[in-house]
Amino acid sequence: MMAEVGYLLMKFQLNIINTIMNQQKSYRSSFILLTILFFLWGFITVLVDSLIPRLRELFTLTYFQAGLVQFAFFGAYFLLSVPASYILSKIGYKKGIILGLLTMALGCLLFYPAASYRVFGIFMLAYFILAAGITVLQVAANPFVAVLGSEEGASSRLNLSQAFNSLGTAIAPAVGALFILSDRIKTKDEIAALTGAAKDNYLTTEASAVQTPFLGLALFIVFIAGIFLFAKLPKMISDENIGSYSEAFKNKNLMLGVLGIFFYVGAEVAIGSYLVNYFLDMNLATVIKENSLMKSIAESILNSGITESDNKAIVGVFVTFYWSGAMIGRFIGAYLTKIMKPGNVLGIFATIAMILILISISSTGLLSMWSILAVGLFNSIMFPTIFALAINGIGSLKPKASGLLCMAIVGGAIIPPFFGLLTDYVGFKIALIFIMVCYGYILWYGIKNSKKNLLDA
Repeated sequence: MMAEVGYLLMKFQLNIINTIMNQQKSYRSSFILLTILFFLWGFITVLVDSLIPRLRELFTLTYFQAGLVQFAFFGAYFLLSVPASYILSKIGYKKGIILGLLTMALGCLLFYPAASYRVFGIFMLAYFILAAGITVLQVAANPFVAVLGSEEGASSRLNLSQAFNSLGTAIAPAVGALFILSDRIKTKDEIAALTGAAKDNYLTTEASAVQTPFLGLALFIVFIAGIFLFAKLPKMISDENIGSYSEAFKNKNLMLGVLGIFFYVGAEVAIGSYLVNYFLDMNLATVIKENSLMKSIAESILNSGITESDNKAIVGVFVTFYWSGAMIGRFIGAYLTKIMKPGNVLGIFATIAMILILISISSTGLLSMWSILAVGLFNSIMFPTIFALAINGIGSLKPKASGLLCMAIVGGAIIPPFFGLLTDYVGFKIALIFIMVCYGYILWYGIKNSKKNLLDA
């Protein structure tokens, strides 16, 4: 079922590619190659979430410690966004993309020894290196897509590429549930009780659950890097070094937008990272097993019965709906921002997100589950809309502003561990109030910019 949905979505989006690129046929192959990158880093970013509940069991981590996984991943954006821009200015965007891909492959390969030796520090290093590669791709691919054709079509091309990014985030949870979360991890005491061949076999099987998917990803990434090595891509025109960061820091609306990106990414990642644990905490695996419709959905995505599946896998497949909602919402939001003020759309979506979280907090069972999953639908337009509102009307400061907004993705490193710390002390339901506060700020930013048209964004 999941494969069929993915195929239909990809076929639909490829048709859109042909429509958008029909006037720039010479750029079509380049556009498709770059769009693959968007899909790739979206897929890998969310696949990381599938490892969090597994690592928590494997190393007996608190929710705060588990949140540090995202700290290592998204911290790379903060540390490496500006250096990545400098590197690209020296070696060029094509070589930069290849460098980013090979760095990602190295990060994936490090999961092999990390799983073999069960060393949490190696896992954290692997995450950081993987994110470093994605950071380079983010800095390189977005402007590259923008110049592949007419200036007036840049927004359409970027939105389409981001839709494929969302497709990757939608598929990843199902893949994670199928290959990473499908079996139960033994406790340290249970492992200690094993002897001889039984212990060796268990550790080998346990390691392969992580090694196999990431080894496959590494090989695929190297293959894509090889394609880019021989691909004939149009030359990028380097941006002029205009404006300064000191000027950018003085722009109030820009800095408020940077904070908006920080809260948005942090809230989205915090919810996505802990959904499996949140559902397990509410004992939703049992509810799903006892509900014929929910059971059927789980079995369709897993492509197997759920009686023999681990509870993490049973609830984990539904995380797909959280990330796929972002993809659907992106198409809806793209239309709404054409007929409404973008600030108003942002405010409405943030308000609905807060209401859905409140419903999840105050309810149980399937209502609580589906209301929190629906938040993904209303996350969809937040990043591009906040980004566009923040850089609107700032002229020569746009390159510097873009760098600051990209660095704000570090919210994905800061907010999830803090949310995890709150959860350790007060539980998921109360901790989610903090996430509502994050969306409350986005609502305020939308209202503040509600009268603006993005005429020069």
